[in-house]
Amino acid sequence: MNPLPPLPALRAFEAVSRLGSVVKAADALSVTHSAISHQLHALEEYLGLPLFERSGRKLVLTEDGRHYALEIRMALNDMAEATRMVRARPKPNEIKLTTMPSFGLGWLIARLPEFQAQFPQYRIDLRASLAFDDLNLGQLDLAIRMGAGDWEGLKTEHLLDDYLVVVAAPQLDNLPQTAAEVKQARIIGTLEKWSSWSKAAELGDWTPNFALFCNDNNLALQAVRLGQGVTLTRLSIVLNLLLAGELRLVGGVITPHPNRYWLVWPPRLDGSVKLHHFMGWLKQAAERSQQQMQAYIAGVLAENNH
Repeated sequence: MNPLPPLPALRAFEAVSRLGSVVKAADALSVTHSAISHQLHALEEYLGLPLFERSGRKLVLTEDGRHYALEIRMALNDMAEATRMVRARPKPNEIKLTTMPSFGLGWLIARLPEFQAQFPQYRIDLRASLAFDDLNLGQLDLAIRMGAGDWEGLKTEHLLDDYLVVVAAPQLDNLPQTAAEVKQARIIGTLEKWSSWSKAAELGDWTPNFALFCNDNNLALQAVRLGQGVTLTRLSIVLNLLLAGELRLVGGVITPHPNRYWLVWPPRLDGSVKLHHFMGWLKQAAERSQQQMQAYIAGVLAENNH
């Protein structure tokens, strides 16, 4: 004998036990009242015990029914979640990618049209998150992250080295020119550490007191663009704004970022066509970006030496 009762009977029983009414259960499942009653009767016949005590039109769960309803509800929820996760797995023509919000807005989003022009067969599902999502769960294909590149159980490919700069809006009152003047400015803090910039600026171990702290660079940069102060940020995400004159480099110091950008993926993606296509394009885009940053840095150094 099949040890599992029919699923419609279980759904009917769970709905009645939860809603307390055949009428409400029928409406919730979009079936007739008689269909619900038939399913309940069939389930009790199958189990060989009553699940409800009947008093006229009123149904009250028996002790067996109450325990069974709890277990069935949890089982149906597990089935629903398993179904959701399977349906959410990336398709062959879909690239599910996660990255930090600041890198997504400041670097990646402007370049994605180039990838999609080369590979129009792919739909991009871009997720912005400060958390390092578990790629091994199968809900995502790829991640672009900063770090040492040694995430356990995952494959990595180096993309980009970055730099730390202090920036301000051109219209900022008393726009700092030197590192010493940066110390006197209203500083907007982020998760970026000031230690390496301070040492390069010959400020020792100086750490600023923040007038405003933002856990996301995008918020800090918006505050800067509104003239609220200066912030330490990554050159990769502000280079276009600097070149366009929307932001100004202040303090005259550029120092290497202690972390690097990596493309990260689970081993199950090895050998896949979409990994080959996306990584090939991304490395070329990253190489061009690296060259642009180095050219900008060379220009700043040349100007400082005059």
